[in-house]
Amino acid sequence: MKKIILPLILLILLSNLSCSVLQTITNISRLKFKLRDVSGFTLSGITVSNKSKLSDFTALDLLKLSSSFAQGTLPAAFILNVEALNPNDGTGGYKSTDATLKSFPWRLLLDGKETISGNINQPVTVPGTGELSVIPLQINIDLVSFFKDSGYESLINLALNLGGRSGSTSKIALYAKPVVATVLGDLSYPSEIKIVDFEYSN
Repeated sequence: MKKIILPLILLILLSNLSCSVLQTITNISRLKFKLRDVSGFTLSGITVSNKSKLSDFTALDLLKLSSSFAQGTLPAAFILNVEALNPNDGTGGYKSTDATLKSFPWRLLLDGKETISGNINQPVTVPGTGELSVIPLQINIDLVSFFKDSGYESLINLALNLGGRSGSTSKIALYAKPVVATVLGDLSYPSEIKIVDFEYSN
Protein backbone atom coordinates (compact mmCIF):
# COMPACT_ATOMS: atom_id res chain seq x y z
CA MET A 1 0.00 0.00 0.00
CA LYS A 2 2.85 2.42 0.91
CA LYS A 3 4.41 1.82 -2.51
CA ILE A 4 1.19 3.02 -4.14
CA ILE A 5 0.47 6.00 -1.83
CA LEU A 6 3.94 7.58 -2.10
CA PRO A 7 3.95 7.98 -5.91
CA LEU A 8 0.35 9.24 -5.73
CA ILE A 9 1.28 11.95 -3.21
CA LEU A 10 4.31 12.89 -5.31
CA LEU A 11 2.13 13.13 -8.42
CA ILE A 12 -0.34 15.43 -6.63
CA LEU A 13 2.46 17.68 -5.37
CA LEU A 14 4.03 17.92 -8.81
CA SER A 15 0.63 18.62 -10.34
CA ASN A 16 -0.04 21.44 -7.87
CA LEU A 17 3.44 22.85 -8.45
CA SER A 18 2.95 22.75 -12.23
CA CYS A 19 -0.36 24.59 -11.88
CA SER A 20 1.30 27.19 -9.65
CA VAL A 21 4.15 27.69 -12.14
CA LEU A 22 1.71 27.95 -15.05
CA GLN A 23 -0.51 30.43 -13.20
CA THR A 24 2.48 32.56 -12.20
CA ILE A 25 3.79 32.71 -15.75
CA THR A 26 0.30 33.47 -17.08
CA ASN A 27 -0.21 36.30 -14.60
CA ILE A 28 3.17 37.84 -15.38
CA SER A 29 2.51 37.70 -19.11
CA ARG A 30 -0.60 39.84 -18.63
CA LEU A 31 1.33 42.92 -17.45
CA LYS A 32 0.92 45.83 -19.85
CA PHE A 33 3.07 48.91 -20.48
CA LYS A 34 2.55 52.22 -22.27
CA LEU A 35 4.35 55.56 -22.51
CA ARG A 36 2.44 58.22 -20.58
CA ASP A 37 4.27 61.52 -20.93
CA VAL A 38 7.49 63.47 -20.58
CA SER A 39 7.98 65.81 -17.63
CA GLY A 40 10.61 68.25 -16.40
CA PHE A 41 12.36 68.60 -19.76
CA THR A 42 15.46 70.83 -19.69
CA LEU A 43 17.94 71.65 -22.42
CA SER A 44 21.36 72.86 -21.31
CA GLY A 45 19.74 73.52 -17.95
CA ILE A 46 16.94 75.64 -19.48
CA THR A 47 13.33 74.63 -18.84
CA VAL A 48 11.57 73.61 -22.05
CA SER A 49 8.29 72.26 -20.64
CA ASN A 50 6.70 75.75 -20.58
CA LYS A 51 7.64 76.60 -24.18
CA SER A 52 6.14 75.64 -27.52
CA LYS A 53 8.27 77.50 -30.09
CA LEU A 54 11.72 78.99 -30.53
CA SER A 55 10.50 82.55 -29.89
CA ASP A 56 9.39 81.52 -26.38
CA PHE A 57 13.02 81.42 -25.29
CA THR A 58 14.57 84.58 -23.89
CA ALA A 59 17.59 86.19 -25.54
CA LEU A 60 19.73 84.92 -22.66
CA ASP A 61 18.34 81.38 -23.13
CA LEU A 62 19.14 81.45 -26.84
CA LEU A 63 22.64 82.74 -26.16
CA LYS A 64 23.27 79.89 -23.74
CA LEU A 65 21.83 77.29 -26.14
CA SER A 66 23.74 78.55 -29.17
CA SER A 67 26.96 78.71 -27.14
CA SER A 68 26.45 75.13 -25.96
CA PHE A 69 25.71 73.95 -29.51
CA ALA A 70 28.83 75.74 -30.82
CA GLN A 71 30.86 73.74 -28.30
CA GLY A 72 29.40 70.52 -29.72
CA THR A 73 27.00 69.66 -26.91
CA LEU A 74 23.30 70.10 -26.12
CA PRO A 75 22.49 68.10 -22.98
CA ALA A 76 18.84 67.23 -22.39
CA ALA A 77 17.34 65.85 -19.20
CA PHE A 78 13.79 64.71 -18.58
CA ILE A 79 11.59 62.13 -16.91
CA LEU A 80 9.94 59.58 -19.19
CA ASN A 81 6.87 58.27 -17.39
CA VAL A 82 5.89 54.71 -18.28
CA GLU A 83 2.46 53.38 -17.32
CA ALA A 84 2.34 49.83 -15.96
CA LEU A 85 -1.02 48.09 -15.79
CA ASN A 86 -1.50 44.90 -13.80
CA PRO A 87 -4.90 43.44 -14.82
CA ASN A 88 -4.60 40.53 -12.32
CA ASP A 89 -7.25 42.01 -10.03
CA GLY A 90 -9.10 38.78 -9.28
CA THR A 91 -11.64 39.08 -12.08
CA GLY A 92 -11.88 37.17 -15.33
CA GLY A 93 -10.74 33.91 -13.78
CA TYR A 94 -7.27 35.18 -12.86
CA LYS A 95 -6.00 35.31 -9.30
CA SER A 96 -5.31 38.76 -7.86
CA THR A 97 -1.52 39.06 -8.01
CA ASP A 98 0.85 41.93 -7.26
CA ALA A 99 3.81 42.12 -9.62
CA THR A 100 7.23 43.41 -8.58
CA LEU A 101 9.50 44.56 -11.37
CA LYS A 102 12.94 43.56 -10.13
CA SER A 103 14.68 44.91 -13.19
CA PHE A 104 13.61 46.87 -16.25
CA PRO A 105 16.52 47.12 -18.71
CA TRP A 106 15.54 49.53 -21.48
CA ARG A 107 16.88 51.25 -24.57
CA LEU A 108 15.51 54.50 -25.92
CA LEU A 109 14.67 55.52 -29.48
CA LEU A 110 14.09 59.21 -30.26
CA ASP A 111 12.61 60.12 -33.63
CA GLY A 112 13.46 56.60 -34.84
CA LYS A 113 17.10 56.78 -33.76
CA GLU A 114 18.51 54.50 -31.06
CA THR A 115 20.16 56.47 -28.29
CA ILE A 116 20.87 55.53 -24.67
CA SER A 117 20.00 52.57 -22.46
CA GLY A 118 19.45 52.11 -18.73
CA ASN A 119 17.55 50.39 -15.96
CA ILE A 120 15.42 51.20 -12.91
CA ASN A 121 17.29 52.03 -9.69
CA GLN A 122 15.04 49.98 -7.43
CA PRO A 123 12.21 47.43 -7.70
CA VAL A 124 8.76 48.73 -8.64
CA THR A 125 5.59 47.03 -7.39
CA VAL A 126 2.55 47.05 -9.65
CA PRO A 127 -0.44 46.17 -7.42
CA GLY A 128 -2.98 43.63 -8.59
CA THR A 129 -5.82 46.13 -8.29
CA GLY A 130 -6.36 46.95 -11.95
CA GLU A 131 -4.99 50.45 -11.32
CA LEU A 132 -2.16 52.13 -13.17
CA SER A 133 1.32 52.49 -11.72
CA VAL A 134 3.89 54.89 -13.13
CA ILE A 135 7.55 54.02 -13.65
CA PRO A 136 9.58 57.26 -13.89
CA LEU A 137 12.73 56.83 -15.99
CA GLN A 138 15.39 59.52 -15.63
CA ILE A 139 16.76 60.32 -19.08
CA ASN A 140 20.02 62.24 -19.58
CA ILE A 141 21.17 62.55 -23.16
CA ASP A 142 23.34 64.82 -25.27
CA LEU A 143 21.28 65.47 -28.41
CA VAL A 144 24.30 66.52 -30.47
CA SER A 145 25.96 63.15 -29.84
CA PHE A 146 23.11 61.26 -31.50
CA PHE A 147 21.88 63.81 -34.04
CA LYS A 148 25.15 65.07 -35.46
CA ASP A 149 23.62 65.84 -38.87
CA SER A 150 20.87 68.02 -37.38
CA GLY A 151 21.20 71.77 -37.19
CA TYR A 152 20.75 74.03 -34.20
CA GLU A 153 17.08 74.89 -34.82
CA SER A 154 16.23 71.27 -35.67
CA LEU A 155 17.51 70.10 -32.30
CA ILE A 156 15.65 72.87 -30.45
CA ASN A 157 12.46 71.88 -32.26
CA LEU A 158 13.07 68.21 -31.44
CA ALA A 159 13.35 69.14 -27.75
CA LEU A 160 10.12 71.15 -28.00
CA ASN A 161 8.35 68.27 -29.75
CA LEU A 162 9.43 65.90 -26.99
CA GLY A 163 9.07 67.99 -23.85
CA GLY A 164 7.60 71.36 -24.72
CA ARG A 165 4.18 72.71 -23.73
CA SER A 166 2.58 70.94 -26.71
CA GLY A 167 5.09 68.09 -26.71
CA SER A 168 4.16 64.42 -26.88
CA THR A 169 5.75 60.99 -26.69
CA SER A 170 4.85 60.16 -30.31
CA LYS A 171 8.52 60.43 -31.34
CA ILE A 172 9.61 58.13 -28.51
CA ALA A 173 9.82 54.35 -28.44
CA LEU A 174 11.15 52.28 -25.57
CA TYR A 175 12.36 48.70 -25.80
CA ALA A 176 12.44 46.86 -22.49
CA LYS A 177 12.91 43.35 -21.14
CA PRO A 178 11.18 43.27 -17.73
CA VAL A 179 12.34 40.95 -14.96
CA VAL A 180 9.58 40.11 -12.45
CA ALA A 181 10.20 38.76 -8.95
CA THR A 182 8.01 35.75 -8.08
CA VAL A 183 7.83 33.04 -5.42
CA LEU A 184 9.59 30.85 -7.96
CA GLY A 185 12.46 33.29 -8.39
CA ASP A 186 13.12 36.08 -10.88
CA LEU A 187 11.43 35.53 -14.24
CA SER A 188 12.60 37.45 -17.28
CA TYR A 189 10.53 38.17 -20.37
CA PRO A 190 11.79 35.92 -23.19
CA SER A 191 12.38 38.91 -25.47
CA GLU A 192 12.16 42.69 -25.54
CA ILE A 193 8.81 44.42 -25.78
CA LYS A 194 8.25 47.67 -27.65
CA ILE A 195 6.55 50.33 -25.54
CA VAL A 196 4.85 53.25 -27.30
CA ASP A 197 2.22 55.84 -26.40
CA PHE A 198 -0.78 54.77 -28.49
CA GLU A 199 -1.35 51.24 -27.20
CA TYR A 200 -0.38 48.93 -24.36
CA SER A 201 2.47 46.48 -24.94
CA ASN A 202 2.80 43.13 -23.15
